Amino acid sequence: MKIISNSALRAFAALHPRADEPLQGWRRVIEKNRFDHWAELKAAFNAIGKVGELTVFDIGGNKYRLIAYIRFEKQIVYIKTVLTHRDYDKGAWKS
Repeated sequence: MKIISNSALRAFAALHPRADEPLQGWRRVIEKNRFDHWAELKAAFNAIGKVGELTVFDIGGNKYRLIAYIRFEKQIVYIKTVLTHRDYDKGAWKS
């Protein structure tokens, strides 16, 4: 799959250096695989959920949340935002 864009991961890691390794690990798994539907993605990333059309990944032992829109038919992951667990819980990302 292709990620749009890795700069969101790098920008978040610049503010939260401990997030860099788990985010880049997530990126490598996404980029090296093909996921044709939700069940395949869920099998690879057990700690994920759906909120409307968005997919929420728990990253770094539940410390961070990566929110993305996934187009399985085009094999593209659009990163909406990366948040700390605390900021995710505030819910401002939903708007």
